[in-house]
Amino acid sequence: MKMHLDEKIWLILSFGMIMLFTIFTGYQTFVLGLGPPSNMETIDPQKVEETAPFDAPGVYEIGENEYEVVMILEIFRFNPGDIEIPAGSTVHFTMTSKDVIHGIQIAGTNMNAMVTPGHIQTITQTFHEPGEYLVLCNEYCGIGHQHMATTITVY
Repeated sequence: MKMHLDEKIWLILSFGMIMLFTIFTGYQTFVLGLGPPSNMETIDPQKVEETAPFDAPGVYEIGENEYEVVMILEIFRFNPGDIEIPAGSTVHFTMTSKDVIHGIQIAGTNMNAMVTPGHIQTITQTFHEPGEYLVLCNEYCGIGHQHMATTITVY
């Protein structure tokens, strides 16, 4: 089989680009640790309220200026609802859903996560500035989706 010179050049360039992208992605994942988590925690979505820590959702102080929010996202509401924390606090959110896929987005921050039934989502956010932060569900979860909102008050 005889190949034209242009075909050989494009074949070599495209193969080289694929190899470069593969090496770059591998470097980011294994050396820099930027890959997705592989040890995702799971939970039975029908027994969320019977399983620790979701049997007692709420805001817990776990250190100096450090809090854990255990949250259940359920049809058209966040449990717990309104949250109050002091300015400068680091908050570790531990969340799950017991019905459908929900999203959580905190306006004015870069926190944005998808919460799926049967999985435990953990994410950390530091609130430097006092104020009221709007928390929204950004994944369509049903006919009352537009009402799924709460606030985080940073004092």
